[in-house]
This record gives sequence, C-alpha cells and structure tokens, in this order.
Amino acid sequence: MKKIDLHMHSNFSDDGELTPQEIIDKAINNNMDIISITDHNSIKSNAIALDYVKDKKIKYIPGIEIDCQYNGLNLHLLGYNFDFTKECFSELEEKIINEEKQAGLERMKKIKEITKLYLDEVEVLKRANNGIVTGEVIGEVLLEDIRNKDSQLLKPYREGGSRSDMPYVNFYWDYFSQGKPAYVHIEFIALSEAIKMIKDNDGIAIIAHPGNNLKHNLNIIDGLISEGIDGIEVFSQYHSKDDIEFFYNKCIKYNLLISCGTDFHGKNKPNIDIGKFEIEFDSNKIVFS
Repeated sequence: MKKIDLHMHSNFSDDGELTPQEIIDKAINNNMDIISITDHNSIKSNAIALDYVKDKKIKYIPGIEIDCQYNGLNLHLLGYNFDFTKECFSELEEKIINEEKQAGLERMKKIKEITKLYLDEVEVLKRANNGIVTGEVIGEVLLEDIRNKDSQLLKPYREGGSRSDMPYVNFYWDYFSQGKPAYVHIEFIALSEAIKMIKDNDGIAIIAHPGNNLKHNLNIIDGLISEGIDGIEVFSQYHSKDDIEFFYNKCIKYNLLISCGTDFHGKNKPNIDIGKFEIEFDSNKIVFS
C-alpha cells in the first residue's frame, strides 16, 4: 500500500515553516511514496519540488490550496496536477497577498483593542512571511512577550493549558477565524470560480477538510458537490470518526475522489507530522449506493 499525504504547507504559505526541499526530505524520512505541497494561494513550491524529486524515490503532485467562499462561508479548495505555469495563479497570489497585508494590520489593531495585551508590532512584522500578519504569528509574539506573562487570557495556550497542544494555531482559531472577535473579512473568490480555475487548467478540485469548515452543518457538502468538486479530503487530522464515515459515504454515493492529507505546517501545528494520521475509520458503516 502506498503512503500518501496530499496536504502540506511550505514557507511559501504565510503560516508554513519549512522550505519545499526540507518538506520533501522529511517526507522521504517518513517513508512517504506520494506527496503534494498545497500552499495557500501559491504555486511557487511546485517547480522547486518537481526539480528536487527528480533523483529521489518519491512522487510529487503539483498542488495549491485556494481560499474561497460559498454563500458567505470561507472554504479551502485543493487543486492537484494542474498547469501551475498559467498566469491566473500568479495573479491570484498577488491579489491575495495585497489584501492579506492590509488585513494583517487590522488584525493587530483588533486584538489589542479586544484583549488589552501588549503586542510588539515591529516584532510581528519582522516574522511575517511575505509581510502577511497571521493570527498564528500574533499569538506567538504575544506569548513570548514578558509583559503578558501573568495574563489569564493567555494561560490556556501556555504549557499545560487546555489549548497548549498547538498554541499558535489555536490562538488563531479562537480569535481570528471566521465568526471570532478579531476576524477581518477578505473577499475571496467564489468556490465556483476556484473550481473553474483548477479545471480549466487540467487539474482536479478537492474540497479541503470540510468537517473543519462546515462546522455543525455538514450537509452543506451537497451544495459544494453541486458546484462541481471532483472529490473530498475525507481523511483529515481535523475529522472525527463520524466525519470520516459521513464524507466517505458522500464520495461513494456521488462517485467522487477520496483524498487524504495531514495539513502539515511545522511549528504552527506541532502535533501534525507528514503522513502521520491519528484517525479511526469504521468500514462497516460504509453505505454503498
């Protein structure tokens, strides 16, 4: 059986840590057979990765993860094996970088107003990939600042706290994700447009970790399927056993592709490693129809 991980991020993502080469070396060390680097709205890893694997025993599939929206809901669409040299992908990246830079400044302003914590904005900007200030880097800087050492608000994210398993991304999810107090809206492209962009360039469109994005209304997946996705990332670190069974059965019912990915980022998600899935799946609950 092949060992596959089709969802990971390099330092070309605003919240990734490792270079494409370092990711590939780590994947080889983890005995992976097939991988894809799916950077946020960026195709820059693909040419580097394809060149780097030429003399190595691992297969690389070009990838991307596009931020998009469906009926006001923020989603992530994975694209695979598409012609990443097309100008539309570079144009998308440039547009989102510009919007994210402005949003990052607003994030710093909001979190200071809401929490009254001390935030070294110069240090945040120094650490920001591509000048994009993420919730993760804000959380990292806040937690390191000695002036915040006695903050009860930050206590859950410190060692031994309830949110300390992945403190930086948990801080992002708790304060900056859609619907949270420091969320800053960005007008991403529509899901239908993202799907078209991938398919028009001979690629495959897979909805990423829907259990994480659809929250308590998983049946929205039927609408996403009607938009023309080719498959679902069924096996994900973020999916419960019930989520996996639910999305697996949707794929069987609609004859969709079934994908798997860890969403590896490095330090922002320290308990996630390439190809290391900690999930349960009860095959007896599969409904074939």
